[in-house]
Amino acid sequence: MITIRNLSHDFEIGKKGNKTIIPVLKDVSLTVGEGEIVTIVGRSGSGKSTLLNLVSGFIRPKQGEIIINGTTVSSLNEAKFADFRIKHLGFIFQSFQLIPSMTAYENVELPLVLQGMSESRRKQKTEEMLAKVGLLEYRDHYPGELSGGQQQRVSISRALVVNPPIILADEPTGSLDSETEKELLDFIIQLNKELGITFLIITHDEHVARVGHRTIELRDGRVFEGVYA
Repeated sequence: MITIRNLSHDFEIGKKGNKTIIPVLKDVSLTVGEGEIVTIVGRSGSGKSTLLNLVSGFIRPKQGEIIINGTTVSSLNEAKFADFRIKHLGFIFQSFQLIPSMTAYENVELPLVLQGMSESRRKQKTEEMLAKVGLLEYRDHYPGELSGGQQQRVSISRALVVNPPIILADEPTGSLDSETEKELLDFIIQLNKELGITFLIITHDEHVARVGHRTIELRDGRVFEGVYA
């Protein structure tokens, strides 16, 4: 599902004529198979979030290629990647990234609006997703009226509503208490088993890391496999 080949990336800081190059990823290669849950761990600054942003297409790699579902996405322009992203990738964020002025229903419905789906079909799919995570009765609540766990479930519903084969998660339990974290991890395992969704999860939490079929460590911008094996 995801193939990364010889991926390197750095950031430039400072003004023109006085720039400093900060290397972040160094010749990273890895694969994520269909139906796998792969977790990526590493210290702060190890390149975890940069890697996820590169796979997401939010930043472009300086070197190497990224292939998702047979498409070399690293060579797509911004508009084509945006179109690819909404059809193939779902996202779960630590901070939920819900729009505060929109209800739970409207937040989940939004990707379908962007796809141009008819209103009747949007209603059916949105309600199905909210029901799946046990939040249909909260459809008219705003994010500020929901608990952290409920907000994360709305976020998951929004990620799932377009039926993506891959979900990318950035510290998905970072804002949750231990009980809600366990509920979310159980739900991820359930989605993987029942729907075959592939997960690539960035985390610093050992409990989250152990959900993965494989765990990869990023250390000084390089890949080390076999962690928690």
